[in-house]
Amino acid sequence: MANNIHDEEILGKAYDSKLMKRLLKYAKPYWKAFALSICFLLVITAIDLTRPYLVKIAIDDYIFTSPMVAFDNPVDHSNAVEFRGRYFVKERLLPEDYPDNPRYQIMSYEGQNYLVPSTFKSEDFQVREENGVVYFLNDEGEFSGELMDRESYITFRDRDINGLLRIGLIFLGIVLLGFGLNYAQVILLNRTGQQILFNLREEIFVHLQKMSLSFFDKNPVGRLVTRVTNDTETLNEMFVNVMVNLFKDVFMLVGILIIMARLNLRLATITLLMLPVVLLSSVIFRIKARTAYREVRTRLARINANIAENISGMRIVQIFKKEQKKYKEFDGINSSYLEASLSEVKVFAVFRPFIDLLYFLSLALLIWFGGGSVLRGTIEFGVLYAFISYIQMFFQPINDLTEKYNILQASMASSERIFQLLDTKADINNPEEPKDITEVEGKIEFKNVWFAYNEGEWVLRDVSFTINPGETVAFVGATGAGKTSIISLISRFYDIQKGEILIDGVNIKDVTQQELRKFIGVVLQDVFLFSGDVKTNIRLNNEHISDEQIVEIARTINADKFIEKLPDKYDEEVQERGSTFSSGQRQLLAFARALAFDPSILVLDEATANIDTETEVLIQEALEKLIEGRTTIVVAHRLSTIQNADKIIVMHKGKIREMGTHQELLDNGGIYHDLYQLQYKEELVEKTI
Repeated sequence: MANNIHDEEILGKAYDSKLMKRLLKYAKPYWKAFALSICFLLVITAIDLTRPYLVKIAIDDYIFTSPMVAFDNPVDHSNAVEFRGRYFVKERLLPEDYPDNPRYQIMSYEGQNYLVPSTFKSEDFQVREENGVVYFLNDEGEFSGELMDRESYITFRDRDINGLLRIGLIFLGIVLLGFGLNYAQVILLNRTGQQILFNLREEIFVHLQKMSLSFFDKNPVGRLVTRVTNDTETLNEMFVNVMVNLFKDVFMLVGILIIMARLNLRLATITLLMLPVVLLSSVIFRIKARTAYREVRTRLARINANIAENISGMRIVQIFKKEQKKYKEFDGINSSYLEASLSEVKVFAVFRPFIDLLYFLSLALLIWFGGGSVLRGTIEFGVLYAFISYIQMFFQPINDLTEKYNILQASMASSERIFQLLDTKADINNPEEPKDITEVEGKIEFKNVWFAYNEGEWVLRDVSFTINPGETVAFVGATGAGKTSIISLISRFYDIQKGEILIDGVNIKDVTQQELRKFIGVVLQDVFLFSGDVKTNIRLNNEHISDEQIVEIARTINADKFIEKLPDKYDEEVQERGSTFSSGQRQLLAFARALAFDPSILVLDEATANIDTETEVLIQEALEKLIEGRTTIVVAHRLSTIQNADKIIVMHKGKIREMGTHQELLDNGGIYHDLYQLQYKEELVEKTI
């Protein structure tokens, strides 16, 4: 993974086929759900495309009157209407032209309906009234209208009324069907997307648990938390809003083009004159948006890093009065981010309004040519209405391109970082054929061990020693001597570069990490408590440890003295990291936790360093019971706490310099003697003060 906190925000491609292929592997188990969702979208798109067409049919076929052919004799046609001895059928419903039969049309004038023996276009007729007779004039001449009463008019329009009712019911039906399918599709797609994220988050979490401590030494906690939360959630947007809905956009655009071409090819061609400009502007936007997005994310990362650093070091900033200097640093970074954000805003501020402009230009062309064609009678008004609806639907996915492209960019960046994490190999692996350890006596051997956290920077140099079962061995030495490294290596939190570490004669590399750590109990100086309650922090989800055992363990370790004073005792809530408990109380809980798991090997890493004298007395009383029958390794700065150790090993610059009992080392007059004298003087000074 990137070592620089800014590197992770520098994006690769806006779309990477290799990353997408890996992402699709997570979706593969749910391909049926995605396929069903796409089928739903196909039907939903068909419904969306059908709505304007139904309105077009309602307008042209049923609302507006159309020319009728008159017959003197009964005609065998289901839609024939008898009126005053003649039979009328709408011209467009007849299979033949019947050029010799007269044409009639129903015209309206001042609230009355007239049957006129001619056909009329909407713009080329006039009306005059003379002696109570209404005349309709067009290019063919002047025609008197036959006044129709309401019953007669209803007779002619009965089929139209029934048709409108039928269209209305169909419209209502498909709208309700669309609503139901939309609901099902959204639920199905989001549930599937969340299930994919659930699996991905668990994979990341399990992968993190496999990593050694050296991995966490090099990667900030905030960055790793972001991978599990923010980055996976970004992928959800891609699965839900981009990947599947992209099919709907394609279905919609193709469907609109086909329908418009079938309705009127000439009008469709005129309407889509702006399409090449739309495609060109989309390509330009993609390039500009990617550059702007990259700059914004990079500079935002710098802001986050600067804020985190300043908040963490606020005490030092205030002590040394560096507020103004740090403010200027932040102001510069913040100004840089502002500039990048405004540049990004400009890109989006141009693209979407420009697409809207192209839409309105297309609409203007449509109204100009289509409206003229309606007036000239070459196309029907319903067709114009359908074109207006379809052109609006055509530009909607293009308008959404800005949002979807942003989501796609963020998803590619997030997936790249997630896969970068998942591709990081664990540097400590279990053996292919591990040895079983059913019981550990507690013999520990270091044979010529060399170890470095960073290559070439040796922390331990050719270290060899043996700890026999049941012994208490203490490691002392100056800071950086390698004491804590030794106890980390015993639990195999890190792997050595040279030598061997044996427990009961078995190389720890031949045993699984989980099996090895079952027999080792560790109490650290900085105790970590989990949110929950007291008893949960002692048993750590080991349900085999009963409440009665927890109470007995706490009593043994003298932790019961403060637990019993808590309002809820063992059910007392523990805040994050045990912030409501003192250092001494947290340390007592750590001892109780170690005793509850009954380890064969007990490691105490400066376990009494931050404890007050009164609490230390309580722990010292319990230590004798705690270490009984166990191999115990103690790392301590207070030499007074290890005087009764069976063996004391003195470390200096990664090597063992001295080894023996407390008295033997004092008699030798070496490093241990000097450390003891130095601490003894410090204690005398403290007592004097």
